[in-house]
Parts: sequence; C-alpha cells; structure tokens
Amino acid sequence: MKDCFIPFSTEDLADQELPKRFTFPFYYDPHPLAIKASKYLQDYLLSQKEWEHNFGIDPNKKGLVIGKMFGVLVVRNIKNEIGYLTAFSGKLAGVNDLPVFVPPIFDMLKPDGFYRLEELNINDLTIELAALEKNQAYIEAKEKYTVLKKEAEAAIESERQALISARQKRRSYKREAVKTMSNEDYNALLEVQKEESLKIKYFFNKANKLWEDRLAEEKSKVDVFQDKIDQLKSKRKDMSNALQQKLFDQYHFLNINGESKDVASIFESTFFRVPPAGAGECAAPKMLQYAFKNNYQPICMAEFWWGASPGAEVRKSKQFYPACRGKCEPILGHMLSGMDVDENPLLSNPALGQHIDTIYEDEDLAVINKPAEFLSVPGKNIVDSVQLRMKAKYPEATGPLIVHRLDMSTSGIMLIARSKEIHRLLQKQFIKHTIVKKYVAILDGIVHEDSGKIDLPLRVDLNNRPQQMVCHEHGKQGLTEWKVLERKENQTRIQFRPITGRTHQLRLHAAHKDGLNTAILGDDLYGVKKDRLHLHAEYIQFTHPTTNKLIEFLVPANF
Repeated sequence: MKDCFIPFSTEDLADQELPKRFTFPFYYDPHPLAIKASKYLQDYLLSQKEWEHNFGIDPNKKGLVIGKMFGVLVVRNIKNEIGYLTAFSGKLAGVNDLPVFVPPIFDMLKPDGFYRLEELNINDLTIELAALEKNQAYIEAKEKYTVLKKEAEAAIESERQALISARQKRRSYKREAVKTMSNEDYNALLEVQKEESLKIKYFFNKANKLWEDRLAEEKSKVDVFQDKIDQLKSKRKDMSNALQQKLFDQYHFLNINGESKDVASIFESTFFRVPPAGAGECAAPKMLQYAFKNNYQPICMAEFWWGASPGAEVRKSKQFYPACRGKCEPILGHMLSGMDVDENPLLSNPALGQHIDTIYEDEDLAVINKPAEFLSVPGKNIVDSVQLRMKAKYPEATGPLIVHRLDMSTSGIMLIARSKEIHRLLQKQFIKHTIVKKYVAILDGIVHEDSGKIDLPLRVDLNNRPQQMVCHEHGKQGLTEWKVLERKENQTRIQFRPITGRTHQLRLHAAHKDGLNTAILGDDLYGVKKDRLHLHAEYIQFTHPTTNKLIEFLVPANF
C-alpha cells in the first residue's frame, strides 16, 4: 500500500493542543490542525502539475468545469508522529487513484478490472438495443400497426354505435306497437326483431374478427423486433444487477477495532435498504479506511469544497462542509463505532431556558416572537417547540395551533390559531398569498444590486437532508423579492419578502450562485457558522379572520 501519511512540522504542532475526542462529522467546527492540513492541501492543488482537472478556478484552463469535495484526516501513526491524510470524493482527473491521496476502497476504473470489462459488455448490449430500436423496418412496422389500430378502434366504435342505435329503434318501435297490434302480430314482430338483432350482432362480431386478424398480422411484424428488444433489455438488466452486486461485494469498511462490514449489510437497516450510487466513494470513508488499515489513530477531520459551485447545491470554494448523510451516515456510523466522538449537537435542546414573547393575543389568535434556535414543531429527537409551548399556554385550543413555520435557526413573528376554524381561515390566506411577510437578514458579503426578484425551484437534497437544492426538473417554485437596506464592513443588510414558502427558501436563495450568491451570516448549512443565523421574520400583515380588519405587526431584529 502506498504511503499517504504527510507529517506536520514541529512548527505546526507547537503549542497545539490535540482534541480530546474525534470530530462528529455531520456538524463540526474544524480543529486548527485540520484547518492547517486543508490549507496545505489547497496549496498543493494550486501548484501540482502531475494531473489535469478543471475546477473552474483558472479561467484559462479548458475542459468541463467540475468542483470537488476534498477531505483531510489528522492522524497519529505507529511511530507516534502526527500528520494527516488527504482524499477526494468520487473521481478526479478521470481516475480514482492519484499520488498523495489515499486510494479508493475499490478502484472500479482500472482498465483491466472486472467492472470496466463487464461495463463494456453491457455497453455492447446497449448499442445493439439502440440499433434495433432505430431499425427502419421496426419503426415502419410500429407506425403501420399504430395507424391500423386507430382505424380499427374508430371502425369498431362506429359499428357499436350503429348497433346501439338499431337496438334503441327496435325498443321504441316495440313500445308503440304494443299499443295497437294484436298479440299475434306483436309476437311476430318480436321474432322479426330477434332475427334482425342476431344478424346485426353476427356482422358486428365478424367485422371485429376481421380487424383482430389484420391487427394480429401487423403486430407479428412488430413482435419480430420487440421480442428481441425485450430479451436484450432483460439480459442487460440481469447483467447490470449482477455487476452492481459484485461491486457491492468489493466494499468492506473497517472500524478502529478491526471489524469489517460490507456495504450491503451497512445499508440493510436504512429506509431504501440498498446502498445509493457512490456509497463509499466520499473522502471521509476513504481516509478512515486507510487509517485503520495502517493502524493510525484518527484525531480529527474536515472536508472542504474546491472550485466552482455546482448547479444544484450550495458549495463555495475553500469552505468547510459536513459529511453527507445519505451516503456517509450509515457507513461512518460503523466506521466510528468504538471511538470517542464529539457529541451530536443536534441531539441537545437549544430552546432550553429560552422564553417566547407574546406580541398580541385575543380569543382567536396570538402573535409571538420566536427566538432563534427554537423548533416550530417537535423534531425527531427534540420535542420542545413552539407548538408544545403553545399547547401548554392555551390548553383549551383546538386544531394544530401552528399556522406557519420558521426554521429552527430563524427568529421572528409566528401566527398561532386558537381554534381549528381560525387555523383554517388563516391557512387559506397563506395559500392565496394574501398574507404579507417580510424578513430582515445580514448577508456575509456585499450585494451590489439594490433590489430584485429570485425565482429558483427548490426540493430536498435526498442525499443530504435537511439541506435543500435547486432543481429545475422536480423542484417546486420558490419566489423571493428583496431589497438592500444597508452595506457596511463587507456585509449587506437586506429585506426579503417571500412570495412562496419553501423550506430554507430565503437561505438557499441568498447563498446559491444563481440567487444572491452570498450566504446569510451564520448560516451553518449554506454558509459559515457563527453565533446565530442572522435571519429574522420582522413583519406580518394579514386579515383578522373574525373582525375582517387588516392588521400588521413589526418586531425589529436584535442584530
């Protein structure tokens, strides 16, 4: 195994206290040694000449621009030296393994490896399928069958309507005939009509059979190709599934106790029960695997983005980010077992000791000022919330109480309905966008325009909940109006007016490169963590459901 250990200098370690516990990878402040290691890695990325990759940093570099997540893992080796390991997520410069960086768990990109060879076989099937599906005789046969089927359906429907019309005429004639005819004549009429009905049905069924035969003949010409296509698709699916399973079998992850677990077993207890694409290819599992294989003691870690921002997620170059939850959380859950890891801060109740101020209340509703770091509704691990506090304050209230939500980290005005009917009426105003809400925020940078509108569709990042992402294919419309209030000390005070109410809408619209490209100060998801998220719901205007009067409230931010 190649040597990927990079020792720190004596200067780097001077007066540097090592952390008592390993980094909790999903929410952390980078340790100074991890920051130093990251800086050294970034210097290397700028200066190295061994491989080519366009991160979007050098405007003169050609090729597809792809930013990348990198990681550093500070470790103690068996010689008691302190140093660090480096890794990248996925592939870099078209390969999985490069000098300096730890190797992948399994290198599927080796030209002579089973994955590449099997992939070529699957590609050959795909090419054969494409050729069949583009075959002119197949296309013409399908078109002819489609045209004939429509013609048959129209003809059969016309015959059916004629049959129905004839039946209705016979019934109408019988109703009139029974009034004037003798029993003998009427019975004779019934026999005539019966013969007529049988004759019409006979010709209708015969016509149907003729159409069926013609359609079957044309379909057989299509099936000559379609059967072959279906067989190839089935074969390709089987080959792909077998290759995927064989690939899963190569991914085994160690922990500090030397216990190995395969990726399929790790994801067995997750919601989807199968590993997502790319599981095990992120930087953190690679570095920990190398450390455990070499009997290194992990001390702390950090991951940062390098290069241009991607189109969907919020990623800023050189900024630190937590490990992804969808792919890494189950894997790291196994790999970090047996280690003393920092506590998960998301399990502690940040609302403990905080008080909710009531701005206004009457028999129907209340207006409150929610503190920052306070859940609107009970969460998975923490139940203390605005909803729970309001239930305690208004025990006689009916309905869900909470009319709309604010992010846990956002402070400001919330409406509370004290009955189910008032809740319904207020919700109706939100649905019709007649309620006016305004937020104030401080952005961690300068916005040069004075005002504008952001229209970016949003959806949850399935691999990294609760983060949201921009998605033009599956996202729901997110619309925000904004105007600058003040600029000073490389910060921008801004007013937001959300027209829609998507999760993290203002935070993502501020931080995303196609929005304001400037994160809200203190945003621990889309920016850089500070003492708090500087986002406050300061104003609301709505129609009182009982008095029908337009009322408004303003609660200035305390920042």
